[in-house]
Amino acid sequence: MNWEKLIEAYSLKNAIEHDGKAQESRVISSLFHEGLKPEEIKEVIKLVKETINKINSWTLLEQKAKYAEIEKLTSKRKVREGLPELPNAKGKPVLRLAPYPSGPLHIGNARTYLINDYYAKKYKGKLIFIMDDTIGSEEKPIAKDAYKLIPEGFDWLGIKYKKPIIYRSDRLNIYYEYAEKLIRMNKAYVCSCSQEKIKGNREKMKECACRQYPVKQQLERWKKMFDAKPGELVLRIKTSMEDRNPAFRDRVLLKIADRIHPRVGKKYRVWPLLDFSNSIDDHLLEITHIIRGKDLMIESDMEKFIWNIFGWKHAEIIHTGLLRLKGIKISKSKGQQEIKSGKYTGWDDPRTWSIQSLEKRGIQAEALKEFLLDFGLTERETEASLESLYAKNRELLHPIAKKVSFTLEKGNAKIIMDTGEVVYGSVPGKLKKGIYHLLKWGYCNLVKPGRINEFWFAHP
Repeated sequence: MNWEKLIEAYSLKNAIEHDGKAQESRVISSLFHEGLKPEEIKEVIKLVKETINKINSWTLLEQKAKYAEIEKLTSKRKVREGLPELPNAKGKPVLRLAPYPSGPLHIGNARTYLINDYYAKKYKGKLIFIMDDTIGSEEKPIAKDAYKLIPEGFDWLGIKYKKPIIYRSDRLNIYYEYAEKLIRMNKAYVCSCSQEKIKGNREKMKECACRQYPVKQQLERWKKMFDAKPGELVLRIKTSMEDRNPAFRDRVLLKIADRIHPRVGKKYRVWPLLDFSNSIDDHLLEITHIIRGKDLMIESDMEKFIWNIFGWKHAEIIHTGLLRLKGIKISKSKGQQEIKSGKYTGWDDPRTWSIQSLEKRGIQAEALKEFLLDFGLTERETEASLESLYAKNRELLHPIAKKVSFTLEKGNAKIIMDTGEVVYGSVPGKLKKGIYHLLKWGYCNLVKPGRINEFWFAHP
């Protein structure tokens, strides 16, 4: 693609919108919408800088005259200005944040939380923070420090939620009450079948024998769940065994786990799964709009199924497509393992891509918010390059960063690159806390000044 004309068109458009001064990050963001590929970035950025310098030297009248000639080039794909209107937003909507505390917020899941915050602020609604700290699984356990790290991440991003935080681990008796109601309504049953047997029944569209027991016997089995061993009994919802999605057939609502919970210890052994706790809380907390990832569509269907059983009003559910970032693979469970082993220095290690690591590297919250919200509200899966984030960040940091020279030699500075590679060098003088631009290297946030300094680059 010939980028020269497109860059000129978008630079002129942006300059006119900002009193004659085009902004590099805005122009680059527009080019990504036009299909800019990672391998083209280096060449294009140089051209963007040259074009902006030229256009910013013109008068506003000259810019408008030139843009009138080439305006049609920017009409191919309109760049989003704000998110679309929230469907059925009558009055003041109530939205919620419901993170599972297996680790801190990271660059991947922050987008959905920012979208919820955007709409709560736009419509002057309410944003509720529900810590989804049910027991989880052995493969994905709760991380105790996440109780502190997640609110820190929300605060850094400027997400405003209603206090106090609601913890699901404090609401077990509520879930038990509604579980028993479902049993009494003959809509749920206690199952003792093995996973293999349940899988076979689903494939054959055959009802489990446990499902046939009368309500009185189901209630007795429900009481036995609280003394049974993990895996012996589970509570299942009664759905159609002919449902087109086998995974929807008689899903588990509550299970037994003996793991020690970080907040409530061994107080509870019977724990709800996401489908069930969400459906109850979203009703009781009067949530009007649920914005969540597309990967939770079956959980959304289960919520609607349970709301219908109780005759409850449905919240508006909106799904967002997965945002994939080129060259990044995020795993909180792997992060936990690497931190325990000592391979990572902590959750603020740049290889975790956590909010804490981004802050330490010098990424500005405003740059991250703008970068993530630029992708809009869509169910389509999107793949993006981080270069747009780095461009936005450079624009914010350039006027405020303290500039110092950097010499690559064994010395008093330790630099950890994006890849995790460690290099050493010397920086003149004793540096204080703050944002620095190591000339020819990049921006970073010096958090703990000292004889041995660790610099985590925001970008090269």
